[in-house]
Amino acid sequence: MPRESTTSLRRGWTTGACAAAAARAAFAALLSGQFPDPVSIRLPRGGLARFQLVLAERCEASARAGILKDAGDDPDITHGALVIAEVAPAPLGSGIGFAAGKGVGTVTRAGLALAVGEPAINPGPRAMIRDALTDEADEYGASLPDVTVTISIPGGERLAEKTMNARLGIIGGLSILGTTGIVIPYSCSSWIHSIQRGIDVARAAGLDHIAAATGSTSERAVQQLYALPDHALIDMGDFVGGVLKYLRTHPIDRLTIAGGFAKLTKLADGHLDLHSARAAVDSTVLAQRLAALGADPNTVEAAAQAQGAGEVLTIAGDWRPALADDVARRAREVALATLGGKTAIEVAVVDRHGSFIARVGG
Repeated sequence: MPRESTTSLRRGWTTGACAAAAARAAFAALLSGQFPDPVSIRLPRGGLARFQLVLAERCEASARAGILKDAGDDPDITHGALVIAEVAPAPLGSGIGFAAGKGVGTVTRAGLALAVGEPAINPGPRAMIRDALTDEADEYGASLPDVTVTISIPGGERLAEKTMNARLGIIGGLSILGTTGIVIPYSCSSWIHSIQRGIDVARAAGLDHIAAATGSTSERAVQQLYALPDHALIDMGDFVGGVLKYLRTHPIDRLTIAGGFAKLTKLADGHLDLHSARAAVDSTVLAQRLAALGADPNTVEAAAQAQGAGEVLTIAGDWRPALADDVARRAREVALATLGGKTAIEVAVVDRHGSFIARVGG
């Protein structure tokens, strides 16, 4: 895809779009004996996407095509992965069916958009694949095909270890994702998707308490404190807003938000995206809060000159617990206001060693 300008970020393609294009190419080979290269598909929101094939194999009763995923300038772990679609005839009247090949996961836990036992090829990509095959059939004047489409991603099991799939109950590999077919750089749509599906899984399991953490240290601390199962844990990273906004319409009785002092200071200041590029800690504000708590002028002045939240917390000295508690209280107020009061909220501030330095609302 060409860049829109020298400063813009290049968009890419989802695994779902790659799978749809590979499936169309393989199906074309079944119909005509030839693989179209490049192969084009319609995108769900309009427009066409074109893909070069890196694999084209015709077997006795099936065909396989493969496309290297290009995620553009997005830091996607599946960038460069080979997405393969194998299309084989299925019994008459069965329509288009789906199967998980090597490196694509299988759903084992309720709460997702797919039934237990189904291949982790999400509804959006399934629709794209059906449309692609229907379009190809139309070109040849053929009827809607009866085929099984098997999607595989070599090395997908290893890549899946870097995702939240196992926690969601998707075992054996990656999920095939994408509702638009397009990856927007740094939109982190797959992370938000995982947050939402994690909440869905917890609700389906009947859990009344989940914990959303900014990192592994705070997550472990909360899990040990409450003996929470893995599927009660939401790896929210910087996307506290993604958790809170989804819980507005998909409530759970109780939520613990856990994170380090710096991250939760941003939430206390009203930021729902905690990434350093989109929200910064203002040391002067923390200094003012220390002053309001009763800290001496020298401490307040030193805090105002600090280079970050961690340094402010160190300078606070004996006022450290009170400052952390103040941040936790303010962060909880922001979270409650965002949620609208449907879920009881606890905010826990955790230090780098995994110890709690403040807990409010527990």
